Amino acid sequence: MDDLSRELIIDRFQNPRYRGILNPHDIVYEDDNPLCGDHIQITLRVDENDIVTEALFDGQGCSISQASADMLVESVIGKPVEEVKQITKDDVMDNLGLELGPVRLKCALLSLKVLKAGVYGLGEGEASDDLVE
Repeated sequence: MDDLSRELIIDRFQNPRYRGILNPHDIVYEDDNPLCGDHIQITLRVDENDIVTEALFDGQGCSISQASADMLVESVIGKPVEEVKQITKDDVMDNLGLELGPVRLKCALLSLKVLKAGVYGLGEGEASDDLVE
């Protein structure tokens, strides 16, 4: 991991810009990474044109999972829900700017799994890792 990426992750972990819970919200989903105990909840507000107007995450876990969630929710504000559905794991990894092994990759992609489960309207426990492929 290069120094700039490391600094970005540490900063977003220690000083998240988009941590909290929207209440009321239009979309909510939460999930855990059972391998390491990371937990993420994402809440979104969507306007009448299906544009994400506000997005926040809450949870706990390692610096990569929390920084990834903070950057991801920031990136969806102002986007149509249909565009949010098209976000890929490559988009998340580009935000982080680093290569990760399989275990840390699951940490980084937990927020994407949660986001996609929410925008696809999945019920509790229905999200699978296939959402981030």
